[in-house]
Parts: sequence; structure tokens; C-alpha cells
Amino acid sequence: MITLENITMSQGRFVLSDVSISIPKGQYAVLMGGTGSGKTTILEVVCGLRTPDQGRVLLRGDDVTNLRPADRDVGYVPQDGALFKTMTVFDQLAFALVIRGQKAGVIRERVHELAELLAIDHLLDRSPDGLSGGECQRIALGRALSFKPGILLLDEPLSALDDDTRDQIMALLKNVQKHTGVTTLHVTHNLAEAQQLGEMMLRIDDGKVQVLDVTP
Repeated sequence: MITLENITMSQGRFVLSDVSISIPKGQYAVLMGGTGSGKTTILEVVCGLRTPDQGRVLLRGDDVTNLRPADRDVGYVPQDGALFKTMTVFDQLAFALVIRGQKAGVIRERVHELAELLAIDHLLDRSPDGLSGGECQRIALGRALSFKPGILLLDEPLSALDDDTRDQIMALLKNVQKHTGVTTLHVTHNLAEAQQLGEMMLRIDDGKVQVLDVTP
């Protein structure tokens, strides 16, 4: 579960005003809004990259408002993927497990499990250089999921993809969420994307978030 309670913060002319959200465990929620509306800021508040001026962040019922990002059990895929250019795909997927001190055999097994799920097992020895946008998004997603987080945050993961690749990654995201049960918050400005993926739809306007009716 992801819960924001009365989150307020300002930066220059940008303001989040008393934002409260509750996303049930295992739900795929989509947050929409225009450029500069605060979508990414909300993700950064959830994962700990930004601290609100007021309010609380609760994940799985625990108050994590003042915890470091590494202590929140959150997988985060930023908009550009932020892959490590000097690492192989295997090392990208292994990274979070290595820094958590997992044994080599456990890491190897988890990397191959993810690579099979994401259909990138043939890329494990490659570096990101020369890979397609869709392949890079699969790798970024795998890195975020590697340590089996309870929560997954996605910042416009489909925005730079062509139509065919976007459809493939949307199908992949549905399959991953079904396979893992991870509670997901996905930011987008694309209504069709939100309607296809979202079990819960949110919209931010003028620093406030509202829940949209998704009843057919």
C-alpha cells in the first residue's frame, strides 16, 4: 500500500497542496497530469528523493517519511532509465543485490529469472550502448525489480518509445505486475496508456490530486 497523508511542499512557484492518496496493496495506479504539474515530484516524495514540508509518507502501513530511499523497499524507474553505461546488462540487473550483500549464487539465479521474465536473456553480456529504447526500458525495469520490492514507481516509462514498442512494453508491464503482485504507481500524460494499464487512475492539477472514476 502507498499512502500520502496531507503532503504539502513548495519549490519556487511550484506547490503541492495538502495531497492525500491511498493506493491499495497490489494495485496498478496511474497518475496523470500536464508537464510541470508535479507528477515526478510525487514519485520522488514516495521513494525518498524529496522530503515534504508537511505530511507523511506511509508504505505498507509504516511511516517512512524520514527514511533514506534505500530503506523504503521501493523500486524506481526514472524517465530516462538511468542505466550505467559501463556495466553489462547482467551487472545492471545484479547491482541492487550486490550492494545488499547477496551471495553470488542467489544473484545469478535472480538475474536469470528476471532476464527470462523480461525477454532479455540474450542481452546479458551486452552493454547498454547500441540497445533499443525498448530493450533499455526492460533492463531498467529489471534493475528496479531485482530485489523484489513491495512497491514499483515508473516515471513515464513509455514516453520515448515508438507505437509498436510501447504496446510491447505495456503488455510486459501488465504481465510483470500480475506475476509479482507489486504495488505500482505509474506516471504518464497519455490517457490511452492510463486506461489500458490503470486499475486506479489519479490526476494532478494545480497541486491537488483527485481519484478518477474508472467504471466502464
